[in-house]
Amino acid sequence: MNICMVGAGYVGLVSAACFAEFGWKVSCVDKDVTRITRLNRGEMPIFEPGLNELVARNMASGRLQFSTIMSEAVRKAELIFLAVGTPMRRGDGYADLSFVFEAVDEIASHLSQFAVIATKSTVPVGTSRAIEERLREQRPDADFAVCSNPEFLREGSAILDFTHPDRVLIGCEDARASELMQQLYSPLSLRNAPIMFVSRESAELAKYAANAFLAMKVTFINEVADLCEAVGADVQEVANGIGADGRIGPKFLNVGPGYGGSCFPKDVTALIRTAREAKSPLSLVEQVELVNTERKIAMASRIQHAAGGNLRNKVVAVLGVTFKPNTDDMREAPSLVILPLLQAKGARVQAHDPQGRVNGESLLPRVEWHDSALEAAKGADILVVLTEWNEFRALDLKELRSAMRGNVLVDLRNVFSEELAQAAGLSYQSIGRQAHRKLKDSHPPKQSPAMRDVAVSHEVSA
Repeated sequence: MNICMVGAGYVGLVSAACFAEFGWKVSCVDKDVTRITRLNRGEMPIFEPGLNELVARNMASGRLQFSTIMSEAVRKAELIFLAVGTPMRRGDGYADLSFVFEAVDEIASHLSQFAVIATKSTVPVGTSRAIEERLREQRPDADFAVCSNPEFLREGSAILDFTHPDRVLIGCEDARASELMQQLYSPLSLRNAPIMFVSRESAELAKYAANAFLAMKVTFINEVADLCEAVGADVQEVANGIGADGRIGPKFLNVGPGYGGSCFPKDVTALIRTAREAKSPLSLVEQVELVNTERKIAMASRIQHAAGGNLRNKVVAVLGVTFKPNTDDMREAPSLVILPLLQAKGARVQAHDPQGRVNGESLLPRVEWHDSALEAAKGADILVVLTEWNEFRALDLKELRSAMRGNVLVDLRNVFSEELAQAAGLSYQSIGRQAHRKLKDSHPPKQSPAMRDVAVSHEVSA
């Protein structure tokens, strides 16, 4: 089976390498000459654990190649995947499909045999039908079928997600195309991965709905964390308690400064716009977007409060700037909101991230970058954990404290324990846990005003 992957970005590159690992022959095409040149030299344009080795192995076997020329790859392909960017459109927040349609127009002139054209890009409902109509207008003589095959990859664990998926979702309404897609994923069928065939509209909407639901789950636990601080609960104990329920599950119940990345922000916004256009608004999802935006701003205020209410001439050391660990992706990262706000309040920001500097330098001007957490902490009044890289968990807190001028640690990911931080001489502040300590220390056995307010709100809502 010959595959043409249009787009060598995150989804395209990971998908191409994994399909080649299945044993198929894959040609990955991209207009970015620099990117393709680097890939042919064995240099990865993105950081993803295990990707370098996977690409190198399949290039050496001859199953994976990279090119800027689409014509030959399309003519030979039985399966053509669209994995180009669909960024948020300026002005209305809708998904920008210009790259998708540019690729479709170029593919049209090179179709020479029956081929399945499948979208891996995240696209709004109705895009597959729009692609089909566009191709029919340009090539009424061509023999093809259009499918939707969205990816559900997590940055940092994308290869595992692709090769051991919870499900493979295929929106397809052509018998020949269904057969080819079934054959394509046959290596996963042998592992009992569910291969789900649905309508094209269902596949397209399911991708957006999945990301919106996960974004909602992240936002929910962040708001619960604030409530925990108000009433004296511990958010991690609450998260464990509700996550043990099989109907809820433990994933995406980690508190933090808000979600970011290449998917959640743009997909939530696009889904909101789609729902409004369909005159079926998703008010719950709209609130998720609002709360997430406000949370990032609130985290900057939390850091200012920890500094005694004034950041002018204070040095803030920030550990982690990428939107999550195990990636170099800075898209919509909370750091892009929080760090400029700290600077606007007069702070000098020193940062360290294992992978974020290359993309972060241009996005975060005036930030001073360092090669280690210890270097970033030198002379700092406040130390802030913004991304929960595993290597941060093994840091010597006493050594960090010795390097600092001040002693405040604001842990926005709850990476450290309060006991270890205090033993190191640090004034520790986390999310969803501080008020718990205060209430325990200051007794009172009777119900606090905050708890009475919560009780009243429950009665009203009931």
